Amino acid sequence: MAVYKKTYRPYDGEMTSPLARLLVIPRYALDDLHRSKFLTTFFICSFIYPLVCALIIYVQHNASVLRLFGAENAQRLISINVTFFQALLGWQSMLALFLGAFIGPGLVSPDLANNALSLYLARPFSRVEYVIGKMTVLLILMSCMTWIPGVLLFGLQGYLEGWQWMVDNQRLAWGMFFGSWVWILILALLALALSAWVKWKPAAGGLMFGLFFVAAGFGATVNAVQRTKWGHLLQISNIVGQVWVWLFEGNNPTTSGAIFFRVTQGEELPLWCCWAALAALAGICLYMLARKIRGAEVVR
Repeated sequence: MAVYKKTYRPYDGEMTSPLARLLVIPRYALDDLHRSKFLTTFFICSFIYPLVCALIIYVQHNASVLRLFGAENAQRLISINVTFFQALLGWQSMLALFLGAFIGPGLVSPDLANNALSLYLARPFSRVEYVIGKMTVLLILMSCMTWIPGVLLFGLQGYLEGWQWMVDNQRLAWGMFFGSWVWILILALLALALSAWVKWKPAAGGLMFGLFFVAAGFGATVNAVQRTKWGHLLQISNIVGQVWVWLFEGNNPTTSGAIFFRVTQGEELPLWCCWAALAALAGICLYMLARKIRGAEVVR
């Protein structure tokens, strides 16, 4: 743009705080998602399983309700233990995968397709803040689906069972919290990276499912043909499941992981390999974002 009169002066007024600027992107993104009836219905329905779990916990500690239904021995059928909370985390995490596949591809690709990144970055807004702002949308929604219901149910069980139960089983709460964040961060980074490189939303969503299910099948084939266990490195669900088992139970596990995240007995990988694989996947996603999230694109 030609400047004929040298009367331009930079803005010297009061600027908003970095946090306020960072929350602009998730605020408008969440408002757009709220207009989708399908996503709103799906998000609300994702709380059915936690509500059922809360009802189970309440009924088990209410003798009058058990006598009303003639189920005095129901406490023996369902135990509120590590398996109960792992099943909750596994089910909710799978729903979070579907949510990320629907929402993630539409976060970055429209900005790239319409050359809108320069409008973002021309303001006091860095590339890191842009990515964090987009990730915040997924982090908020997935947190509401995973660790927040799990920690609330742990608190409900501890309130009804007693303080000593909470002290003895505090690792369940920590496992629910940190295990959820491991899964949430991997999903969020993967969704944004695919959204940045695949501008067609259905293709990006399908590719996200392919990385989990097709890669898992390929890893199982490698294990069967080569008679090894290292093919599990291609199965993200298996790697995450092994990390969850350690977070919930430590070095002496008694379970085989959560639902949808089962760990094959006798084929466990070293824990450091699982963490290294997740770190490598996160690093690849960050590299992909760094290559695409730029203020200007040079086409040769």
